[in-house]
Amino acid sequence: MSQMSRKPSYDPAWQEKYSKMITTAEEAVSHIRPGQRVFIGTGCAQPQELVRALTARSYELADTQLVHLLTMGDAPYAHKELSQYFSVNSFFISDNVRDIIQEGLGQYTPIFLSDIPGLFDSGQLPLDAALIHVSPPDERGMVSLGISVDIVKSAAENAALVIAQVNPRMPRTLGDSFLSVHDLDYLVPVDAPLLEAAAPEPDEVTRKIGEYVAGLVEDGSTLELGIGRIPHAVLEKLGDKQDLGIHTEMLNDAIIDMVESGVVSGRQKSIDRGKVVASFCTGTRRLYDYIDNNPVFAFHPTEYVNDPFLIAQQHKMVAINVALEIDLTGQVCADSLGTRFFSGIGGQVDFNRGAARAEGGKAIIALPSTAKGGSVSRIVAQLSAGAGVVTTRGDVYYVVTEYGVAYLHGKSVGERALALIGIAHPSFREELLHRAIEFKLLRPEMADVEGKLRIEPPEMRTTYLLDDGTQINFRPMLPTDEPRFKDLFYALSQQTVYYRFMSHLKRIPLKQIQNFVYVDHRNDVAIAGTVPEAHGDEIVAIGRYYLDPQTNRAEVAFVVRDEWQGRGIGKFLLRYLATIARRNGIRGFTAETLRDNKAMQAVFYKSGFDVKSRLNDDVYSFTIDFA
Repeated sequence: MSQMSRKPSYDPAWQEKYSKMITTAEEAVSHIRPGQRVFIGTGCAQPQELVRALTARSYELADTQLVHLLTMGDAPYAHKELSQYFSVNSFFISDNVRDIIQEGLGQYTPIFLSDIPGLFDSGQLPLDAALIHVSPPDERGMVSLGISVDIVKSAAENAALVIAQVNPRMPRTLGDSFLSVHDLDYLVPVDAPLLEAAAPEPDEVTRKIGEYVAGLVEDGSTLELGIGRIPHAVLEKLGDKQDLGIHTEMLNDAIIDMVESGVVSGRQKSIDRGKVVASFCTGTRRLYDYIDNNPVFAFHPTEYVNDPFLIAQQHKMVAINVALEIDLTGQVCADSLGTRFFSGIGGQVDFNRGAARAEGGKAIIALPSTAKGGSVSRIVAQLSAGAGVVTTRGDVYYVVTEYGVAYLHGKSVGERALALIGIAHPSFREELLHRAIEFKLLRPEMADVEGKLRIEPPEMRTTYLLDDGTQINFRPMLPTDEPRFKDLFYALSQQTVYYRFMSHLKRIPLKQIQNFVYVDHRNDVAIAGTVPEAHGDEIVAIGRYYLDPQTNRAEVAFVVRDEWQGRGIGKFLLRYLATIARRNGIRGFTAETLRDNKAMQAVFYKSGFDVKSRLNDDVYSFTIDFA
C-alpha cells in the first residue's frame, strides 16, 4: 500500500490552523540577509524548493555562508560563478559540492559527527537561519523531521530563523524526531517527491569483503553500518544470523528485508531494545513508506546516536566503516585523496571507539585492496602526501579487504605490517614487504628466495618445558620445512596417522605438504614444535588451524610424534593456537576426532574453554568458544 493511500499521519486541517505561518518559498527566504550563516537540511531531506528560492536570490546575498552535512540531489548554490556570494562550509563532502571545495572556493570542516551539535549549542558556530524539511503537523502541533534528524534538530533548535518546507510525502518517523510547529517561523507547503538514493549494488570485491565482515558478526550483535557498497554487501551476508540489532547513523532499503525476515529483531540490545535506531536514511519510496509511523524505528539526533559513551554500552556492538587508504602501521585515511578532500570524518571515530569499548564489541575498517582498476594499492607503506589520518593507528582493531582480515590492536608495527601485507592484493605484497623492510618495520630476512613472500610473524615463537627439563621450541611452519614434515609423517605409527587424518594413509601428497608450509598465518596457521638435533631442527609436533570466515571460527587439528605423546605437548599446542587465534580476533575453534581417540578428546575437554560436542556415527564434532 502506498503512503498516499493510507490514512494521513498528520492533521488534515493543519494549513487552516497555521495559516498565519504559511508563505511561499520566495517570501520565506526573503528574510535572510547578506553575511548570514544558513544551515541546509541533510541528505534526501534537503529542502529543494527552499534551496532553489535561496539560490535565486544569490545576487542579493553577498558573503552568505551555507552550512550543511551530507546533501543529496542538486546543489545549485555550489557553482563557481556564485562563489562570490555563497560560501559553502560542509561537515561531509558529497558529490554535489566536491568540485567547489576541491577548487578552494568552498570549505570543509573536519569534525567528529558527535561534536557538531555542540558547535551550534555553544554558539561557536551560530546559525542565523535553518532551512529544513518536515512532515505536516499532527493534531498536537508536532512536525517530524522524518528521514533526516541527525544534526538538523540541533540546527533548528539553535537558529534564529527557521524556515520549514512542509511536505505530506515526508514520513512521520518516531523517536526523538519532533519539533513543535510553534518553534518554526515560516511554513512553506510543498507536495513533491522526496529525493531518492538507491543503495549502490555490491560488486564481486565488495561481496567478498561483506562475507569476511559478516563472519565477524555474532548472533545478538548490534550493528552500525557506514555509507557505500561495503555496508550493503555486509547486509547481504547476514541472512543466517539471529537477533541482530541496529544502532547506526544511516539506513537504506536493505534494512526492510532484514527486519521482515527476523534477522534484525533488536531483542538483545542493551539500549533501545527492540528498536532500529538511526539518525537519517537515504533510500527509495519503499523505505520512506515503510518507516512512516512504524514503531520499530526510532530516529534520534546525532548527539544521541553518535555518542561514543552510549555506543559503548551496547553489548556486542559492531561498527563497520570504510576507508580510502591505510598504511602499514594502521593509520586510516577516510576523508581525503592526498591533499584533495573527498568525503569527511563523519561518525567513523565515534562508532569505532564506542564499539571497541563495548563488551564483546568489534571495530571494523573495511576497504577494497586496490583502487583505479587495480592499478593502485589501498594498503600502502606510507599514506599519500597530504592525506589526513581519520582513525589513528592506536584506534584500529580489525581491517578487512577481499583477501581476509587483519587484527591490529595491541600489535607491534612489524606485526601490523605483516598482517596488512597478508590481506593486500597479491600484486602489491612483494613491493609492500620491501618497503616495510626499507622503513625498518621488518627485518631484512622477511622474504623467501623464490619471489614468494614468507610472512612469518615473530610473535609465533615460544617454548615449552617438559617435566624432565626438555625444551620444545615452537615456531611457524616454513617453506623449508617440507622435508622435515615428510620425516615426521613417516615416523608416525599407523594408529596416529589414522587418528590425525582419519584415513590409513601410506603417503602424503605433495599438495597437502605444501598446505602446511605455505600459510598466511592468520586464516591458516601452522605451528611446528621442534627439538634441536645435530642435523638441524627435528619436528616432533604440528598444530594447525583453518579459518572459516563465514563463522569466524577455525578448524583446529594437531599431531604429536608417538614417542613424545602423553607429555602435555598436545594440550600446550591447543592453548597456544588459541592464543594466536584470539590475537587475530577469531572467536573459537571447531574440531573432529574419532570415537576411539580418547587422548585427543581429553585435550579438548580439559582445555579450560567452553567446549560442546556431539557424536555422529564414529566421529565427535567439537565446538570450542574462547570466551
